[in-house]
Amino acid sequence: MNTIRRDEHPRPDRMRASWMTLNGSWDFAFDPDNAGRRQKWYRQLPATHRIEVPFCYQSALSGIHDDRHCDVIWYASSFTVPEPLRGKRRLLHFGAVDYRADVWLDGQYLGSHEGGYTPFTFDITDLTQEGDTHTLTVRCEDRLDFDQPRGKQSFRPEPFECWYTPVSGIWQSVWLEGVGAVYPVDFRLTPCLARGSIRVEVTLNELPRDGAIRLTARYEGDLVARQEVAVTTDRYVRTELFLRHNERLEGFHMWRPGHPALYDLTIETLEGGVAVDSVDTYFGMREIEIVGDRVLLNRSVLRQRLVLDQGYWPDGLLTAPSDDALRRDVELTLAMGFNGARKHQKFEDPRYLYWADRLGLLVWGELPSAYWLRDSEKRAMMRDLSEAIARDYSHPSLITWVPLNESWGVPCIATQREAQELAELLYHLVHCLDGTRPVSGNDGWELAATDLVTLHDYTAWPEQLSADYGSEETLLHGNPGSSRLASAAGYDHRGKPRLLTEYGGIALQKDSTGGNWGYNGAEGDEAKFLARFEAITQAFKHMPGFSGYCYTQLTDVFQEVNGLLDMDRKPKANLSEIRRINLAR
Repeated sequence: MNTIRRDEHPRPDRMRASWMTLNGSWDFAFDPDNAGRRQKWYRQLPATHRIEVPFCYQSALSGIHDDRHCDVIWYASSFTVPEPLRGKRRLLHFGAVDYRADVWLDGQYLGSHEGGYTPFTFDITDLTQEGDTHTLTVRCEDRLDFDQPRGKQSFRPEPFECWYTPVSGIWQSVWLEGVGAVYPVDFRLTPCLARGSIRVEVTLNELPRDGAIRLTARYEGDLVARQEVAVTTDRYVRTELFLRHNERLEGFHMWRPGHPALYDLTIETLEGGVAVDSVDTYFGMREIEIVGDRVLLNRSVLRQRLVLDQGYWPDGLLTAPSDDALRRDVELTLAMGFNGARKHQKFEDPRYLYWADRLGLLVWGELPSAYWLRDSEKRAMMRDLSEAIARDYSHPSLITWVPLNESWGVPCIATQREAQELAELLYHLVHCLDGTRPVSGNDGWELAATDLVTLHDYTAWPEQLSADYGSEETLLHGNPGSSRLASAAGYDHRGKPRLLTEYGGIALQKDSTGGNWGYNGAEGDEAKFLARFEAITQAFKHMPGFSGYCYTQLTDVFQEVNGLLDMDRKPKANLSEIRRINLAR
């Protein structure tokens, strides 16, 4: 019997009772000559392998484990509509497919999606008959193009420097979902602390007859709010749900690290007073704002203790081997005294954000970089960032967006107006689609449009730190930790919050043979590593005018051995000591 490694519900923030995973063993074929479409492989796939979805063919968990690059690959699998989905509309969901996907059902073309990190859906109700066996075929195209947002995936056929094995094809879950005749295709939840309310925006697939939306909020099982809103002339509904608790002075519970209070919310679609669809979600009452040079969480100054987390696994690459592995990453991050993670160059699996929401970890979301400034890159970045915001908007753990990192894809942004305009476009795109979170415009240096001044400095010891950190004017027109300027030409960032968003990178390598990606030399002794980690962390923690830091990094990643954990998530140093250092004043 086939055991499916990733059989949990892929979107716990959008739960329905009727669903079925399509993960598991699929037929698979390489198509190096790009002949499959011409030869109609979507009707009958000449499979040469079996692959374990959702693991990419380059990974060990896929069962193929072939890291040779192939531009075009194909998948096929069969399914029968299960009993819970019968009599309902049926949706086919893909969590993420890298990079371009074309999808057929029983030889009939459903459509395509481009972008390797964001989800897409097809309504297959009219194409699936109850009791029949249906064949799903997917063609994936993933070229080594510089203009596609790829993050830390190598744009060469092999890994090099700090870029890793590419991930091609399906790498997040595939599943079927049963919904009502009228159902929410999307919704957004926005807390308002001043009013003690949650704004709920719902977009339906179609206008119901004599329809309404019913919202029911609970806290730890107790009913705290219920509201019914008529749907009249528009499929879009916007309303405000007020929360009240007698035991709280504010009237509600706030979400924060250490106290991740979450409310459960059920959204029902009604026709003629009868519920035809129901989806369960949750929300946290928390707000992020900038006041002067400080970031506030729920009106209190937030000191951010972040760790850089690239989200790679030795056997699954971008795909975690299990849901427990995602939860464990969050737990280990918290155990070391960090209160947040900067998810580097990856829109993470929604299950990770779910655990961050549940366990109380702050998260920075970062657009994977493309590497060649041209119009196709700009359009791809806008598309991927827009789709990620739509997917992740309602997660309380997510507090910051990062559109660019270290001028990747915009190498001349210091003076080139075209690159600066792209940074401005992405900055305003975020604020247009998500006015609730700040933006780190070009994390590291050469900042154009930004809400935060975010700098990278891999200085090894406190005595080597530049005196320029003591002067905001000198700091903003230089960069103590880099040969790059902190600000792009023509931008004034005085008075904005300042954070050190990469530092450390100390390699603890007890076997000193081979290379490493540690900065300023590797340490072979745990005590020496902890001494160095404590010295530089305390120095940056007390830097005047800085409101947070981000240590590089959570885990080793292939040729990079500067993690606090190895790639299997085994601690390389005493976690209690790391926690003590992070929490020390």
